[in-house]
Amino acid sequence: MMRGWEFNQPVPERGYCWWYVDALSDDGKHGITIIAFIGTVFSPWYAWARRGGGGDPSNHCCINVSLYGRPSRWAMTDRQSWTMRRDENSFTVGPSGLVWDGNSLTISINEVTAPFPSRLRGTLRLTPQALSTRAFQLDAKGRHKWHPIAPRSRVEVEFQQPGLRWSGPSYFDTNAGAAPLEEDFCDWDWCRAPMPDATAILYNTQRRDGTSQALALRVGHDGSVEDFPSPPVVQLPKTLWRIARPTRSENGQASVVKTLEDAPFYSRSVINTHLLGRDVTAVHESLELDRFANLAVQALLPVKVPRPFW
Repeated sequence: MMRGWEFNQPVPERGYCWWYVDALSDDGKHGITIIAFIGTVFSPWYAWARRGGGGDPSNHCCINVSLYGRPSRWAMTDRQSWTMRRDENSFTVGPSGLVWDGNSLTISINEVTAPFPSRLRGTLRLTPQALSTRAFQLDAKGRHKWHPIAPRSRVEVEFQQPGLRWSGPSYFDTNAGAAPLEEDFCDWDWCRAPMPDATAILYNTQRRDGTSQALALRVGHDGSVEDFPSPPVVQLPKTLWRIARPTRSENGQASVVKTLEDAPFYSRSVINTHLLGRDVTAVHESLELDRFANLAVQALLPVKVPRPFW
């Protein structure tokens, strides 16, 4: 049985695997997202390699870091295979890495930001309240899977550059696939909402074959994952890049608290919605893969996703 944090799992040609962490500070002033990729699915360099007949995922790895609030920072350097080392419990790309010690996940960051270079250096330590063993198939062919490893967690964040220290509730999951996302999905939206007694997760996909999937999950203190009826769709305002932000709410009402990321094909936001009988604050994501596949959009991305050739 896969537990989710096995960093040495095989990744097929043209495929990917990523580990995702997000957190908001207890005071609501700060946030962070870290995504460790093998086969950087949102890298233009990996997309161009696949178009050229290649597609070795190990040759396109990165640890993407986004700091929100003040100060805010972004780093996402696409790196070659010789910069990566991994075993079951650790994964290193260049100067940054993740280590699972059996009780917690420690992420050490030492990156250069983009598009304006500066040093980004610090540590995040994530401690799960419980671990989940339930994984989900996202497409009809079984090429894409998602596993919410520790939807209920706490983090301690400490950065030296820039100087920053805070703690708060967090979330940890993994996705893996045997094909590019844009081949099998048109778009998706996702959100997670922490509550005193549970975490609610929504995951909605629109597939290339014309079908859709709507997951609505309640994760308890013990890590148990239960389905609940998927609430009605609510359309949040589009981003400045005109990315749609659909979500779901039991009372038909939802609003954007703040937009954290506004990219040509992707958005991340903090929203208010109503799930499991409660008014909740959630981290929300929306992805439009036709946008990502557009060559004009991909031509813009190296500014935010540099790739050293040494």
